[in-house]
Amino acid sequence: MKKLQFRKDINASAEKVYNTMLGIEDIETYQQWTSEFNPTSTYEGSWEKGAKIYFIGTDENGKRGGMVSEIADNIPFRFVSIRHYGILDGEKEITKGAEVDKWAGGLENYSFEENNGVTTVTIEVDAMEDYIDFFNKTFPKALDKLKEIVEK
Repeated sequence: MKKLQFRKDINASAEKVYNTMLGIEDIETYQQWTSEFNPTSTYEGSWEKGAKIYFIGTDENGKRGGMVSEIADNIPFRFVSIRHYGILDGEKEITKGAEVDKWAGGLENYSFEENNGVTTVTIEVDAMEDYIDFFNKTFPKALDKLKEIVEK
């Protein structure tokens, strides 16, 4: 896996950026910026440290799927670490096997650093070779959308 990094300055407090990004007050704000990855993107679960969380969407055939993950760390308004460890196939969790072994344990880390009313969001993600181009194209668009949502 290769570690990719994406960064965006947003004109708002770290608290507002964090709450909007994670959909803390309204899950729709999470769904809006992550729609760049999948128009049906959402999550089920909690952002609390140690909690299980599903990152899900539906494919072109309407089948539900996504990632089975754990919140490895969460320091509100400062840092969130997500550890991915499985695949959701419909209602079935798959946490073992060749498909999962390729990327299990990969992290997605979000850092929020506020300075004079501007918050710098930094995302570091462990990416499999197959997803590097997709992430390099999509994360910047998603962060632009997050900035737009937060600043309006």
